[in-house]
Amino acid sequence: MRVNLLRSTPLRVALMLIAVFLVALALAAFTANELVARELAARVDRSLTDSFAVISQSYGDGDIADLTASVDSHARAAEGHNQLFRLSGGAGKVLAGNLGPIPVPSGWSSPSAAALGLDGPLTFRLFSGKVGDDQLVVGASSEQMDAIVRDTASAFGWSAAIFGSLILLAGIVVAVQAQRRLDGIAGTMRRIGLGELDARIPVGGRRDDIAALSNQVNAALDRLAALVEGMRQVSVDIAHDLKTPLNRLGITIESAIEAARTGGDTSEILTQAQQEAGQINATFEALLRIAQIEAGARRARFAPLHIEVIAEAIVDIYGEVAVERGQSLQLEVSPLAIQAVRGDRELLTQLVANLVENALNHGGAGVAVILTATPSSEGVLLIVSDNGHGIPLEEREKVFRRLYRLDKSRATPGSGLGLSLVKAIVDLHGGTISLEDNHPGLKAILRFPASSSV
Repeated sequence: MRVNLLRSTPLRVALMLIAVFLVALALAAFTANELVARELAARVDRSLTDSFAVISQSYGDGDIADLTASVDSHARAAEGHNQLFRLSGGAGKVLAGNLGPIPVPSGWSSPSAAALGLDGPLTFRLFSGKVGDDQLVVGASSEQMDAIVRDTASAFGWSAAIFGSLILLAGIVVAVQAQRRLDGIAGTMRRIGLGELDARIPVGGRRDDIAALSNQVNAALDRLAALVEGMRQVSVDIAHDLKTPLNRLGITIESAIEAARTGGDTSEILTQAQQEAGQINATFEALLRIAQIEAGARRARFAPLHIEVIAEAIVDIYGEVAVERGQSLQLEVSPLAIQAVRGDRELLTQLVANLVENALNHGGAGVAVILTATPSSEGVLLIVSDNGHGIPLEEREKVFRRLYRLDKSRATPGSGLGLSLVKAIVDLHGGTISLEDNHPGLKAILRFPASSSV
């Protein structure tokens, strides 16, 4: 089910940005209007002061007629009542101008249009002063200033609407795209839940955070699919490989029962049954050990150690056995300093022992096994090579599967879990293992990270 778009994080972020933007724009608009209003008021005051000075100069020779004519000239030039001029005599009689006999205080004042006997919602800025014995009033309405302030506010309003709409549109586009990708992730997880373990999240060519998350989920799904396939394969292998020993065990027990019924000796038959049961039990113990290792339960026992020391101990243990069988086992350690690895000594010892035993047991008569320990760019490199029969290329990945055995090895003792255990131990230690041709023979190459990087 698709999630409501309003619950989409990108859209909610876009809405939050719009709110922050509108608040910031409102503060900027208020500040700008205040500054514009103050500047316009200052300009009006300067204009009125200049007009007062110009008209006053016409009274320079004390000629009241020139002063009256100047006031009337300015009044006639005024558009409507946007500008006011009045010259009053000593008794308050209006001598010239377009303003009626309304009392006006000396100096600056800001009466409304109604207070001056005029129509409209405007206010006026007036300056009143003496010119000789007469009173001169000059004034201007706030119409132009109010219009500029309204235009400024309107510009901010339109800017807020346009930019808010653009941000909202961008947020919706991003939210829809992100939601589609999240729906793709949810759809993939539903398919996985229904058992389609091959389903993967489509990533495309993007390199954003959702793509990174999708890649990580896909990697986890790859591991999950591999584990499930491994479990399926193990179940099949267990059913296949343990069927024969269980049948043999059943036949042996039936033979023992028949011998006991006829009074024959059952000790040898029971010994065979005990051996069969022991082999089956050892197989299950090995499987449980691999599962324990893969679960990471042994990481608590990790400590810094040197892999070449473990290899040397294995050579000491198996060296004499190899000589007695007409084989050879030797260790080659690089003269360069080898870094320590962080791991479980018991598990790493078993890992090296399994590889050496495989090489000696399946390499054939006269096989020469060489252990090589050397530093590498990743940390430590351990190579177990032999000149025996080797493993065919198409079988090299399969031998790491539980209970998998080559056809030529089925006649020899073993459960097919040795290399599976080796792979589990290598993975637990964050290393890698690969099998390569040694021309002739096989070469097992193990790489372990240094202790500081584990």
